[in-house]
Amino acid sequence: MQEHPLSDIKIGERFCITKLLTKGELRQRLLDLGFVPGTKIECARISPFGDPKAFLIRGALIALRKEDSETILGGEEF
Repeated sequence: MQEHPLSDIKIGERFCITKLLTKGELRQRLLDLGFVPGTKIECARISPFGDPKAFLIRGALIALRKEDSETILGGEEF
């Protein structure tokens, strides 16, 4: 599996987190929301201008700005 940022996925695509590159408070917030390695995510919606994107994660719909989703690495879920 080749790693790429979460920001690259399109609507309907699935993604499995391998690591977070963030630090500090944002890292803790993402971990609290369930963005932990091994978690499966699906891109559910994209705003008309492309930012933010909404992701379905553990039954919740969470919107992330592109700058934040670029720090979450993983690959396609098979």
